[in-house]
Amino acid sequence: MNSIDFPNLGIHFNNVPSGFTVFGFEIKLYAVVIACGFLAAFWIASNEAKRTGQDQEMYLDYLLFMLIPSILGARLYYVLFNLDYYFESGLSFGQILGRVLNLRQGGLAIYGGVIGGVIVCLIFSKVRKVSFFTMLDTIMIGVPLAQAMGRLGNFFNREAFGTYTNSLLTMAIPVEYYENHGSLAGLVREGIITEEMLANTVDGSIWVHPTFLYEALWNLALFAFLMVWTRRKRFRGETFAIYLFGYGVGRFLIESLRTDPLMIGNTNLRVSQVLALVLAIGSVIFYIYRDVEYRRYGKYVIEVGNVAGKKESKKHTETDDRTETKNHTGESEDK
Repeated sequence: MNSIDFPNLGIHFNNVPSGFTVFGFEIKLYAVVIACGFLAAFWIASNEAKRTGQDQEMYLDYLLFMLIPSILGARLYYVLFNLDYYFESGLSFGQILGRVLNLRQGGLAIYGGVIGGVIVCLIFSKVRKVSFFTMLDTIMIGVPLAQAMGRLGNFFNREAFGTYTNSLLTMAIPVEYYENHGSLAGLVREGIITEEMLANTVDGSIWVHPTFLYEALWNLALFAFLMVWTRRKRFRGETFAIYLFGYGVGRFLIESLRTDPLMIGNTNLRVSQVLALVLAIGSVIFYIYRDVEYRRYGKYVIEVGNVAGKKESKKHTETDDRTETKNHTGESEDK
């Protein structure tokens, strides 16, 4: 019942728990994986800050300020596109509130978490008087690694899978698992487990695309690319733009295989695909704009004081603040 197989690869996991118990309290492995993802992203950002001469402690402060807003953002995003469930007719205010706050039953959207983190970064950079795009570039290098780890958390929950398939990477999940958790009827009703899956069960298991695995692998590739590219970037915001484009394209393609996407109202439009397309197009426009500025003005610094978490002296000419100069990172300044 707790097994998960990849039959066409000959891989068999006999017992895959969704959590463990400590002093009578169940801890979900999904939550553990997400927490490890946060720590991994922070460690990478801290090392990048050290490499570029920034204040490492500033990123620890940011992490502490960002944690709760990111979780709230992830939850709010999910709830907004599932209003029919959370605000079901006949429920009392207490029941509605209980559903919204019950994070143990799942319902965190990666997009909402990223949006929450970016908003906190904007406010944080203004308060600390540091470069917003420098912070984003530093933070975003480790974000796809954290997202990849979060997607692997879906493995323990048997969720975020795709349509029926008999391909090389097919994942087989026993129907009995959902029956024992009392969720099978609801998943069938919502179309997450389709009639095609049930009609093609093998030894009592549905065969599906492991879309969470596809996205995890895509994010790992994006993470590796950013680790290399960040050492050759030319202007602030470049790493951020590449992340948005890479993640947007990957999410757009993979989401088409999912059976449980968030939808826009009663339409057939997938929220994640629409947003992924917007992010990809927006990142290209932003990248071109910043690249044109870089080619026009070259490397320049127009700030006095705390540029990237450490004090710098004023650098500019009398004629134009955007005349080419050099700072310790050799990057173009934010506009």
